[in-house]
Amino acid sequence: MPLHLDFTNMMAGQLPGGAGITPSQWAHGASRFATAHARVLAQHAAGTLGFIDLPTDEDALAATLAVARRHGGQVDDVLLLGIGGSALGPIALRSALRPPHWNELTVEQRDGLPRLHTLDNVDPASISAMLSRLSLARTLVLVVSKSGGTVETMAQYLIVRAALDETLGEREARARLLFVTDPEVGALRAVARAEGITTLDIPANVGGRFSVLSPVGLLPAALIGIDVRGVLAGAAACAARCASPELATNPAGVFAVMQWLADREHGAHVQALMPYADPLRDIAAWFVQLWAESLGKIRADGTSVGPTPLPALGATDQHAQVQLFMEGPADKTVTFIKVDGREGEGLIPSRHAERPELGYLGGHTLGRLLEVERQATAGALAARGRLNATITVPAVTAQSVGALLYLFELATAYAGELYEVNAFDQPGVELGKQFAYAMLGRPGSEAARAQWDALPKPDPRWQV
Repeated sequence: MPLHLDFTNMMAGQLPGGAGITPSQWAHGASRFATAHARVLAQHAAGTLGFIDLPTDEDALAATLAVARRHGGQVDDVLLLGIGGSALGPIALRSALRPPHWNELTVEQRDGLPRLHTLDNVDPASISAMLSRLSLARTLVLVVSKSGGTVETMAQYLIVRAALDETLGEREARARLLFVTDPEVGALRAVARAEGITTLDIPANVGGRFSVLSPVGLLPAALIGIDVRGVLAGAAACAARCASPELATNPAGVFAVMQWLADREHGAHVQALMPYADPLRDIAAWFVQLWAESLGKIRADGTSVGPTPLPALGATDQHAQVQLFMEGPADKTVTFIKVDGREGEGLIPSRHAERPELGYLGGHTLGRLLEVERQATAGALAARGRLNATITVPAVTAQSVGALLYLFELATAYAGELYEVNAFDQPGVELGKQFAYAMLGRPGSEAARAQWDALPKPDPRWQV
């Protein structure tokens, strides 16, 4: 069974109190989607939406697998330096497609494959702790930055490079490094050319948060034994399902339109993604960056738009966020991710039959319990008129994970057209970057320094 999206609980007539998307709203959404679909196709044809080509890019896959094979059996640890899309995608793939607590398993339990660590921040405590426990002689360091100048990643690189040089010497340090960056421009590309460091390309027309199906995600995945061909095959299958301009047959279009209408027509400005499967929890974190950074924008008419994505995990967040979802402001949608075929897993023993709180559980399974709790939560939300939908995958496999990732990426492209914003830039983060560069003394930041110096200074009247 392929990926399946049930949005019954988003629609009027299914929910009490007049809640839900009405037929006329859905018809309007279908009309808008046809235009959005055409515009996405036109952008792709113009060469600007490279993420659409990644599932079938055999050259990039071959290059990635060749590098992974070259390092097979040579390293115990892979250390990825990156932030945002450079780290969230690889983390999501590891969580979904390797056994739980991968890095804590023995080398035998990992079949000789390396651990995968990510440094996705610049907190000195985390970086020093990581370096103190790695054998750098048996570590491959992936430096991942599309621009080749991301300040956090470059700071990480300089620190780790110094540790490599000190421990191994400059020649061997270069052999321990691999850059994943733009094919032509940027500081990493220049360093790689000057020093002969191996590189893999992030296509010039693929942005960081859309790069999980490029070497950004596939190289670390391949190094730890994930079936990256399967990931791409799942993505390609999802792409084929989403080729139609007819909303009724395009699951990525349905996801985009239902969330856009919920936000625009029903005030559901917060959109939670809630997998009921621990292996998929980090896909929710990856989705948050994808949805937020792509859609939170100022339109040409000066209007600020964009929903707020929220990660959640079932059943854990039934004891944290679901109270808010049920009785807090009716400004949210919840999209559950259900994994089929697990209801026979985790038999619960029969014991304490005399205790009503325990006796009824015997003979059930954890898989059944998790699915019953998902159904109960979805039903309870619907009973209160709270909008929700469910994405079902047949199992947590390379193919299903690839399909999920591609579904959300393409839905984001469609949603950008629905919101009338560019889903592929991030101007809102640039001013903060420029201020940081100015305070750190980066050349060319003089104008930002002047603007920073003109900002109001802390006022002791408003401090406590």
